[in-house]
Amino acid sequence: MKSSTATAMITAALAEADRMNVCVCISIVDAAAWPVAFMRMEGTILGAIDIANKKARTAVLFQMDSADFAEIAHPNAHAYTLENTNGGLISFGGGLVLKDAEGTVVGAIGVSGASTADDIAIATVASRVLIA
Repeated sequence: MKSSTATAMITAALAEADRMNVCVCISIVDAAAWPVAFMRMEGTILGAIDIANKKARTAVLFQMDSADFAEIAHPNAHAYTLENTNGGLISFGGGLVLKDAEGTVVGAIGVSGASTADDIAIATVASRVLIA
C-alpha cells in the first residue's frame, strides 16, 4: 500500500471522526501486517492505540473484518482463544480488510476509541479512499 493512500485514508477517517464528534486512533497496515500509517487524535484514550493496531492486524492476518473474526473466536465457537495467537488479536469490530479494485488484499485499517459501531463507520468511510 502506498503511503499516500494511507495518508488519504487517515485524513478521511479524521474528518469522519470530527463529524461524529468522537476521538479515535487510526492504524493502517500493509498486506503483511506491517505499519504504514497511524494517528491518535488528541484526547483519545491511550488504550485505544494498541486496540487500533490489533484490529488492523487481525483483519489483514485472517483476511476478514475483525467483527467477522469475532464470530469464530468467541466462547463456544470453533476457534475460541484464537485471539491469543500472533502477538494478540482483537475479536470485535473496527478492523476492516482493504482490497484494491481487483479484489487483492492490500492491507487493513483499525479504528478504536469510540463505540464499536462508530469505529466501524469511521473505518468504512476511510476504506472508500481505495475505490475513489
